Amino acid sequence: MAPYRNPVIPGFYPDPSVCRAGEDYYLVTSSFEYFPGVPIFHSRDLVHWRQLGYVLNRPSQLRLDKARSSGGIYAPTIRYHQGKFYVTTTNVTGGGHLLVHSGDPAGEWSDPVWIDQPGIDPDLFFDEDGTVYFSTASGQAETGIYQSVIDLKTGKRLTEPQIIWDGSGGKHPEAPHLYKIGGTYYLILAEGGTEYGHMVTIARGDSPSGPFTGCPGNPILSHRSKASPIQATGHADLVQAHDGSWWAVCLGIRPVGYPNRHHLGRETFLAPVKWNEQGWPEIGEGGMIAEKVEADTLPLHPWSEQTNHRDDFTAAAPELAWNFLRNPRPGSWSLEERPGWLTLHGSQVTLDDEDAPAFLGRRQQHFACRAETLLEFPPAHEGDEAGLTVLMNHRFHYEIALTRTGGERILIFRRRLGSLRKVEHSVPWAGERVILGVRADAENYVFTYRHPERGEERTILGRGECSMLATEVAGGFTGVFFGLYAVSGTSAPAAPARFDWFDYIPLD
Repeated sequence: MAPYRNPVIPGFYPDPSVCRAGEDYYLVTSSFEYFPGVPIFHSRDLVHWRQLGYVLNRPSQLRLDKARSSGGIYAPTIRYHQGKFYVTTTNVTGGGHLLVHSGDPAGEWSDPVWIDQPGIDPDLFFDEDGTVYFSTASGQAETGIYQSVIDLKTGKRLTEPQIIWDGSGGKHPEAPHLYKIGGTYYLILAEGGTEYGHMVTIARGDSPSGPFTGCPGNPILSHRSKASPIQATGHADLVQAHDGSWWAVCLGIRPVGYPNRHHLGRETFLAPVKWNEQGWPEIGEGGMIAEKVEADTLPLHPWSEQTNHRDDFTAAAPELAWNFLRNPRPGSWSLEERPGWLTLHGSQVTLDDEDAPAFLGRRQQHFACRAETLLEFPPAHEGDEAGLTVLMNHRFHYEIALTRTGGERILIFRRRLGSLRKVEHSVPWAGERVILGVRADAENYVFTYRHPERGEERTILGRGECSMLATEVAGGFTGVFFGLYAVSGTSAPAAPARFDWFDYIPLD
């Protein structure tokens, strides 16, 4: 019996799907408008996860041009079959359902084949006779789960899609996963929408296409109307460990305050699964998941990676924590232009646009944390700007930045909250270098600056409420990012914005 803590992958990592290959476990999550797409993680114990890379890391696999906020990549599924890994997902703003494969989950994945079927949240199931079933949430007026048989190599449908189950009666039946366990086919779903009424339901039948009979104990997982620090649990995937035990990964949120608001995004949680005498799975304790779980885990295998982290930008490519907003524009960033620095070349695309600004960001994964960076930037034209943003989406973000206004070089703190866009505080700044920072707790962000050569004393320039970046306010399906960015105020090229280092330090 070894305790572990949820979430097992904190921060904006929703819609988890998991598979096993021998004694190794691999997990993927949604990535929406961020590039590269579909982060993939590896574990030896289902508790400790380290990121291996991204499934969709090339423009030939993933186009996010003009993807709206919370568009792009929805709900992947990962499966291991006959020595190969397969991932299917949906690019809702660029092509639909896609399927890729790889012999090495840490290596390169194939270019996609495309599957013509309505809906979202695709699932892949390999039956023992070699038939490959492809299931999706309908996304149509006729709600339910569509299923067809496909050709694995081409993605071509071999049968017409048909509704195989419409759920237990909750709205938005989605996130299907099909399994064959003990000779019986089980179909697991999410229902209720990915908010506070979220739940997991299950049905079974003698055929992969049904008819399916729902579990009399549905939902088998839900925190709706429950007094728990974890809410909105759903979108589960099951896996049998190499010791024979069963587990579920799912998404959940950790809201703050009253009324409830969450800003870190939907996170990945883990729960043990037991099978009752009637042959139905039971997730967690009474269909609920705890923050601290006492369970008979696999032998624990933590990774040696450090939580407190400084990126000195000395690698040839961005570290795995970093993402671009949509496909980055050619020439908008470089790690080679000045070795040991990240260089961003701003355009007139700003953080307010559903486009591809010069931006590199990483998820906020802890309520209490500090992010800080050293910026070198000589803004030459009116409106040239570079700095540090705390961003939920294009309509809800804060930033502290160095810019030029009225011919003067100044530091600013700005809020963009819906239709409100306001520079709240500004101070003159004579130099080209400044250390910009943000310190977060569960309720507030505090934005600071300091001189690179004058010690650790920080000056506060502004404050912002975490709740104003919450999904309940900002909408969408993502979570907060800490991002480095640059903008050109004119059509003329702006001076390069150079970042010497970036610190992310958990304070929990």
